[in-house]
Amino acid sequence: MEELVDESLRAVADPTRRAILRLVRDGELAAGEIATHFPSISRPAVSQHLRVLADAGLVEVRPDGNRRLYRWRREGLRDAAAFVEEMWTNRLARLKVVAEREEWPERARRSSRKGTRR
Repeated sequence: MEELVDESLRAVADPTRRAILRLVRDGELAAGEIATHFPSISRPAVSQHLRVLADAGLVEVRPDGNRRLYRWRREGLRDAAAFVEEMWTNRLARLKVVAEREEWPERARRSSRKGTRR
């Protein structure tokens, strides 16, 4: 599982690959059609990006005659998303503890002031 998470995160670290994932998120696109969205990149370079995404399990490839159609695999990011969620949740929990620790003395002071004003 760790290896798959590593591959997924490496794959989505590149902005071109993230853009490709956005293109194929809602349906299949042929490699040539994907390449037209990146005029400053050669078709072989786009093919390499597609290969990295496929190897990481982030896209499905379906042959259609001499074309290759690519589609996003929603489950491909599941493990990587779980990792990010775990890290984020732990971070938020620690932040909550620190915030409450800093807020508690202030609450205690306010309570004691209210009690002495009566």
